Amino acid sequence: MARSIYITSAEGHTGKSTIALGVLDTLMRVSPRVGVFRPIARSSAECDDVLELMLAHDGVSLEYEECIGVTYDDVRRDPEGALATIVSRFKAVEAQCDAVVVLGSDYTAVASPAELGYNARIAANLGAPVLLVLSGRDQQHQAEQLGTTTARTPEQVGQMASLAFSELATERAELFAVVVNRADPDALDETIREVRAAQSRPTPVWAVPEDRVLVAPSMRGILRAVEGRLVKGDPAMLDREAFDVIISGMSMVNVLPRLTDGAVVVIAADRTEVLLAALLASASGTFPQIAGIVLNGPFALPDSIERLLEGMSVGVPIIATDLGTFDTATRIMNSRGRMSTESVQRYERALAAFQTHIDVTELTVELGLARSSVVTPLMFAYGLMERASSDRRRIVLPEGDDDRILRAAAILLARGVADLTILGDEAEVRSRAASLGLDIAQAQVLSPTDPELVARFAQEYARLRAHRGITLQQAADTVTDVSYFGTMMVHLGLADGMVSGAAHTTAHTIRPSFEIIRTRPGVDVVSSVFLMALADRVLVYGDCAVIPDPTSAQLADIAVSSAATARQFGIDPRVAMLSYSTGESGSGADVDKVREATALVRSRDPELPVEGPIQYDAAADAAVAAAKLPGSTVAGRATVFVFPDLNTGNNTYKAVQRSAGAVAIGPVLQGLNKPINDLSRGALVDDIVNTVAITAIQAQEARA
Repeated sequence: MARSIYITSAEGHTGKSTIALGVLDTLMRVSPRVGVFRPIARSSAECDDVLELMLAHDGVSLEYEECIGVTYDDVRRDPEGALATIVSRFKAVEAQCDAVVVLGSDYTAVASPAELGYNARIAANLGAPVLLVLSGRDQQHQAEQLGTTTARTPEQVGQMASLAFSELATERAELFAVVVNRADPDALDETIREVRAAQSRPTPVWAVPEDRVLVAPSMRGILRAVEGRLVKGDPAMLDREAFDVIISGMSMVNVLPRLTDGAVVVIAADRTEVLLAALLASASGTFPQIAGIVLNGPFALPDSIERLLEGMSVGVPIIATDLGTFDTATRIMNSRGRMSTESVQRYERALAAFQTHIDVTELTVELGLARSSVVTPLMFAYGLMERASSDRRRIVLPEGDDDRILRAAAILLARGVADLTILGDEAEVRSRAASLGLDIAQAQVLSPTDPELVARFAQEYARLRAHRGITLQQAADTVTDVSYFGTMMVHLGLADGMVSGAAHTTAHTIRPSFEIIRTRPGVDVVSSVFLMALADRVLVYGDCAVIPDPTSAQLADIAVSSAATARQFGIDPRVAMLSYSTGESGSGADVDKVREATALVRSRDPELPVEGPIQYDAAADAAVAAAKLPGSTVAGRATVFVFPDLNTGNNTYKAVQRSAGAVAIGPVLQGLNKPINDLSRGALVDDIVNTVAITAIQAQEARA
């Protein structure tokens, strides 16, 4: 039977959905089959955004309809019948999973004071212990800033906890743990003590501090709230949060001093002089940078203003709505930050807060979930993040003008995976990040034309390349290239590794490393591997990106380096030297090359399990192996696959990636003195995040 956890709260707007996402994410690290269930949802015609978001999480493979119990209307009509339906539908989900995250009701307009009690009854009938989410904020008293409320004292939170505990006990629900969400950051310990004092039986208690980014609405949310349309601006900037609202019912000279960072400015659509002034002020760099503009009222912009805006580079979102000023302001003030499949950065920030303030190890242990022997792509990626963050290294990202790099940097910093240096003009990089709603404050931003560093790097590069006749002036010109600049940082210890290639070719990225970083002692060539995350295990494929037609000696180098890379990432290396022939059955130059390479591997590392020449099916399939190479310690169990040439390797990894749905992480360069890794120019943000984590782990190993 699956282990389940029921997440509920004693009131609305506690942010329990963010806690549920954190729990789901945590359970995914140790179990390959985690399900979600929503016992009570809104009407069947109205989509449940939180359930959709949970189902969109990598690794959850359930359909929307099967994860819903009943609607609020069903509960009002027949509470007992609804409870029976909930239990029946839950059992169908439970049968498919190792663990299930159950998210209680939302305290909607149809909620009653007994809603916590009904959630407790459901939990008791499902046999699921309760994770109770309490709010550290008073929802009844809105503060002046958009999306914020007044803080509850620790004593007030303790009183709320006592009432909720009593309700749970009345319905015989088992209390598993308590999370005080949006707690006063200055009183976390006191809040935890007060909640523990209210308990009759000790359970884990955690407190997650208030984060205004998580509760502030995004410009995209405001666009929906005012039923507006985007008339100008960068759609990517709709993901930025709005922290304040400014109603510009005054002249231009009085509006400008009132602008604040992250504010949404409401302007009557016929006050075009205020519109232009706000845009110019935000772009000037001398005024606060606003999050967006809402033009209200049924007035079209004059043609002359439309032409003027066309000639301007307008990044700030300009939203138009037909609503009046009062209705527009009211809807914006009532908007709340919410999780959705669109809010990647908000989700990452919430996840980082969850992982920082909640003991995820205790959470999984208390639930009785042991780590699975199966390794899914998601579990492998989580493992990379955990290892990288355990001993943070500094990674340089040369392509600071690429939005993907900035988005990945925000995720990496939020999760604490690595310290980062981003190359580019600092004002431009930070301005673009702010425009996208990204927090990269912890990142170092360096200009590749920094005179002091250029002089230092040029001196060293000229020394390294003196045998090539490189002059100091030539060196100074060379090291301002971002790839050379980043590589020099790694060479001189200003960074532990580099990740590039999202906007540059592989040759552009790795050529400087051949000239500056060079190969490790005992390694003759730089090669690469892909970490192929299949449905239940991770394999290593090499070389699929660097050496077109390796010699026997180079194949042996690739095999030894690939085995070492496998060990770095927790994969027990069993090396298959691939060919079109298995064992002694074939002959010819290509087979002989692999046979000779296998002998070289055995002489260089006698303890390394290696088999070759061997065909792919004999290396991967135990039944084929038993027929072709009985008694082999590698055949049928290989974890490292060394291809005879680049043509075979590159096509095979892509075929497996597409046909088997494998996640290909790489190419991971190996053989260098310090880690430099290349990205595909089509790299997604997740690819960049994974590659930085891999580079950080390689840097840890290099320091060991």
